[in-house]
Amino acid sequence: MTATDSSSADNRAHDAAILALTLYAEAGDRPLRAIEALAALVMNRHRSGQGHWGQGITGICRAPFQFPCWNSRHPHHARLRAAAPGGEAARSAQMELCRRVALRALAGALPDPTGGATHMHADDSQPSWSIGRTPVAEIGGLLFYRPEPAAARQRVDRPALALAV
Repeated sequence: MTATDSSSADNRAHDAAILALTLYAEAGDRPLRAIEALAALVMNRHRSGQGHWGQGITGICRAPFQFPCWNSRHPHHARLRAAAPGGEAARSAQMELCRRVALRALAGALPDPTGGATHMHADDSQPSWSIGRTPVAEIGGLLFYRPEPAAARQRVDRPALALAV
């Protein structure tokens, strides 16, 4: 194994650990299908190549305002800390399940039950970006959305410009 191979393997292991922590903290108390759907969403963001979600799997999981468990002031952060190495949930069955889902997602062996979704929220909240949008999937108490085409993102409530003749 070369130094590059080792570095690449280290990066994959780190990505798997960060993804598993994110899955546990954001959806670990939900059904397996919801955990898989959240992993698929992260992979969809990664495949999109859009840098505003972060670079690489770790960057996507830890990007500001994307997964609140990484915000130290958010209630889900306590779940993340508990699942981190040395934490009380680090060896729990649910965290182990999240690790397996993360590894399957990174290996490309996880089907996408969201139909290409890149956005989601819990069904007990409605963030402003979701108003007027229709979810493509509801899985385990999470609502999933695909990206809107550019034309659909334009505000339709703006008055049309009239040309004076």
